[in-house]
Amino acid sequence: MPQDTNPPTLRVGMVGYAFMGAAHSLAWRTVGRVFDPPLRPELTALCGRDAGAVRAAADRLGWAHTETDWRALVERDDIDLVDVCTPGDSHARIAVAALDAGKHVLCEKPLANSVEEAEAMVAAAERARHRGQQAMVGFNYRRTPALALARRLVAQGRLGTLRQLRIGYLQDWLTDPDHPLTWRLRREAAGSGALGDLGAHAVDLAQHLSGQRVVGVSGRTHTFVTERPLPDGSGATGAVTVDDAAQFTARLEGGALASVEVSRVAAGRKNALTVELYGDRGALTFDLERLNELRYHDHTLDPAEAGFRRIQVTEPTHPYLEGWWPPGHGLGYEHTFTHQARDLLDHLAKGNRPSPSFEDGLQVQRVLAAVEESAASNSVHTPV
Repeated sequence: MPQDTNPPTLRVGMVGYAFMGAAHSLAWRTVGRVFDPPLRPELTALCGRDAGAVRAAADRLGWAHTETDWRALVERDDIDLVDVCTPGDSHARIAVAALDAGKHVLCEKPLANSVEEAEAMVAAAERARHRGQQAMVGFNYRRTPALALARRLVAQGRLGTLRQLRIGYLQDWLTDPDHPLTWRLRREAAGSGALGDLGAHAVDLAQHLSGQRVVGVSGRTHTFVTERPLPDGSGATGAVTVDDAAQFTARLEGGALASVEVSRVAAGRKNALTVELYGDRGALTFDLERLNELRYHDHTLDPAEAGFRRIQVTEPTHPYLEGWWPPGHGLGYEHTFTHQARDLLDHLAKGNRPSPSFEDGLQVQRVLAAVEESAASNSVHTPV
């Protein structure tokens, strides 16, 4: 539990206040009440284009001040860190400007809408690092305690040599063809569809959990609903310019094979993230719909006794659980963002490069681009 101390303040400014903005706001407000971080986050200013809406959001989410222009927020002297929770088309502009203005940056995933934008962000992060500023990309599922435990077990060699990975991330919110044409369905705003939105998480987890980079991919993407109603209620329709679903196989630098399937039109699946890791000494499986559980098979045991066993990841010795509830009391989706905030605060206080870094985000972007290139040319591609 938090100690009676007064750590230095980290003044946070955030751009965007919808889904991710709400999740990040809750994390910034909660982290110091659960853990004992070396810095105390202060919710200084929230930015959005609509003055009335951003003020209402600030009051609801706990922010002291508001701005309607992200440039004004970046230029404020009372901001130490800029938290970017906007659509992907503005990530590079905001993050680069914030880093060049001497701010730390936390940017939601995917890092950018293109490899070129991500490379510019990495260059800005490198310049800023020499001045003492740090940058991190927000892959929150790394901070699920069960997946953090999976990473620990893989690193300990409990699975032996990894041979295969299977990751699926399926949702159904675009199954209805009458769902309106929001920004997530336009390439100029979102960069890509299910591939960038969900595939970014899958690629990051594949590389993070295995400790290996993807070095080759072969992929397919598809758009099942090509026209959708415009959100203005006019009855007119517009073209969907991103994918609804994607599938790809990948080769990791250690020789393991991975298969990834992502979809936003998988009827009945709300947020179904599943992970399977298979090695020559054991296996691990995870299901986000049972996020406090990890299933582990030790292949070195007598076959008469071996099999998958359930690990209930709620013990205080499990990752991140020391600050929460007694064993058996599960956590939820929102806690992954609190853990993300705690880790970032620790990195900033120590002057360490945060993980996942912008470089990690760029690597994910390269893999996603290679999948799109493979799908377009019906060939195998290498992330570059």
